[in-house]
Amino acid sequence: MIIRILIIAILFALNLPGLSLSQAEAGTLVPDEEINITVYERINPAIVAIDAELDDGVSAGTGCVVSSDGYILTGSHVIDGFKTIEVTTYNGQTYKAQVVSTMGKNKDLALLKITPKRPMQTIKFGDSATLKVGQKVLAIGNPFGFTGTLTQGIISRIDYEKGKIQTDAAINPGCSGGPLLNSSGEVIGINQSIYNPDNNISNIGIGFAIPINDAKKFIQLAKVSKK
Repeated sequence: MIIRILIIAILFALNLPGLSLSQAEAGTLVPDEEINITVYERINPAIVAIDAELDDGVSAGTGCVVSSDGYILTGSHVIDGFKTIEVTTYNGQTYKAQVVSTMGKNKDLALLKITPKRPMQTIKFGDSATLKVGQKVLAIGNPFGFTGTLTQGIISRIDYEKGKIQTDAAINPGCSGGPLLNSSGEVIGINQSIYNPDNNISNIGIGFAIPINDAKKFIQLAKVSKK
């Protein structure tokens, strides 16, 4: 009790901006927390887990629902060499998926199709041409099988030559193919990989994502060729 009183007294004395005495006592959410929660609750229903059965095991990743009739965007390396592909929605429903189109390692994108029981919630596309280094980003994925995991960070660098967005948001195995989001909940990149200099001995790494404008072109061409 004494410690709690001291903490409140210190906060009051410091007169921290945006933090009132009532907020300290009641635990009211700050604006940045409200953004994170709003984006997560809006977008998570449009994110799926992907398990591709391979000859030597299972490749796990994440996917984004891009149309209500069951088109799903993910990374091509997630399904490379697949025998079967299973998609699991945020509420636990599972579907067998068919591959519509894939791109090579350079762009690392794949478009899948499932037949949902009802219309699916979809992501909203942003514009990766307007991104700025230092901009806040959020990522949703299924790292190590922990579905619907949210992480946050910033855009650390934009590699225009290689077409990659570098971020310090945590992107671990199982997150590939998931969305990199701006504060408005728009997908501005598709998470691709994490560079780890010590081969995953530590949890230190640099995340990379494919700009969403590249993915939008890929989806359009894939759907047209499918028709």
